[in-house]
Parts: sequence; C-alpha cells; structure tokens
Amino acid sequence: MSRRLGASDGGAKEAAPKDSQDKQKMLLSEDVGHFSMIKALHLADLITIGNCFCGFNSILSSMRYCLGAPDDFTPMWFALGFMPFGLFFDFMDGKVARWRKKSSLMGQELDSLADLVSFGVAPASASFALGLRTNLDILLLSFFVCCGLTRLARFNVTVATLPKDATGKSKFFEGTPIPTSLAIVGWMSYWVYSGTVLDQVPGGVLMAGTPFELHAVVGVFVAWGCAMVSRTIHIPKP
Repeated sequence: MSRRLGASDGGAKEAAPKDSQDKQKMLLSEDVGHFSMIKALHLADLITIGNCFCGFNSILSSMRYCLGAPDDFTPMWFALGFMPFGLFFDFMDGKVARWRKKSSLMGQELDSLADLVSFGVAPASASFALGLRTNLDILLLSFFVCCGLTRLARFNVTVATLPKDATGKSKFFEGTPIPTSLAIVGWMSYWVYSGTVLDQVPGGVLMAGTPFELHAVVGVFVAWGCAMVSRTIHIPKP
C-alpha cells in the first residue's frame, strides 16, 4: 500500500515534501519537452515502476504457461516469483521517500496503479492459468480485482483523514491492504509444487456441467476482495 504521502516526519519537516510536490506539479504542467515527465520523477517513483514491472512480467509468465505444456511449470514459478519481488519494490519506495523527505502526489498514484497490477491482476491471472477458468470463476476473479481497485482508490482519497501517529503516518489500514493477496500466491505455489493444478485444483468443481460451474477455491478470492473493501477491518501499520 502507498505510504508515500507519509514521507514527512511532521512539524517543521512538512514544508520540504510540500515544496517537492509543488516542484513536481510545475514540471509536469509547464515543461512541454518530449521527455519532460522523466525529469519530474523522484527516485521513489522509479522504484515504484519496478513494482509494476514485476507485476506485468508475472502476468506474461502466466500467459506463457497457458500456451505451453501443462506439465512444464517453469513459467508458473516465474509468474509466482515475480509478485514477491513486486512487494520488495512496494516496501522500498516508501522507505526511500521518507529517507529523502520527498513525497509525491504522482508517486502516490503510481504506487496504487502498480499495486493493482502486481497484487490484483497478477494473482488473478495466475489462478486462471492454474485452472480457475470457468465463466463464473472469471466473473468472481474480476470481482476480486475490482475490489482491489476500489480499495486503492479509497485509500488515496481518505489517507489524509485517517488518524496519524507522531511521525505523520496513518495508524492503520482501512480494510486489508492489497499486498496481502500474496498469501493466496503462497498457497498457489503449493498447488504448483504438489501438481494439483488444472483438473486437480484443490476443492474441485462445484455444479459441474451447469452454467454455474465454478471451483470452490475461487471463494477465497471473493472473501479476500470483501476484506479489502471493508470499512470495519483496521490493520495496524508496521
């Protein structure tokens, strides 16, 4: 989750991030050069882009598995492995922003978009590749991704109003953060390790042969999506 606007330490130090944001806005709005946007990026923004890179390559690796031999799990290991690397970049961008005392409104948006790719679309794509391919599976996986999308949008809107600690960071996450979907990724890694994929997905198929055919495990994605958009679940920030 984005902690980029918590880069300040409060009090007198808030002026530096504000100046940084104003400078970035000026560069983005007034500089019309072909590559002017690159000059407006902070180091933390480039690290955030690394998160998106990992998520996108995870999706491509899932697609490679769908196109290859079902017993060749190498692409799936890459697909599942890219996502934790995305979490590393997601963790480091906030650290770097606070270290350099440079917050970024653009960085906040980049962070949310990258999180959606790496911890929303990529896990759903991996589950599809591993066997959750019925029409209802796809509909419910789409629900999971849309919950992640709305959860990230809500965070960006409400982050300024959440209770803060002494350093200026929000005290808790409202709803489960989208990177917690890596718990599902860990579970899917066990599927690959044990070979329980495609027709052998754990839990089997419900209502087989009907228009409502679906895999039981897709319910985990539905529950995770509901937890992300919850207003009553508060997860303390580390």
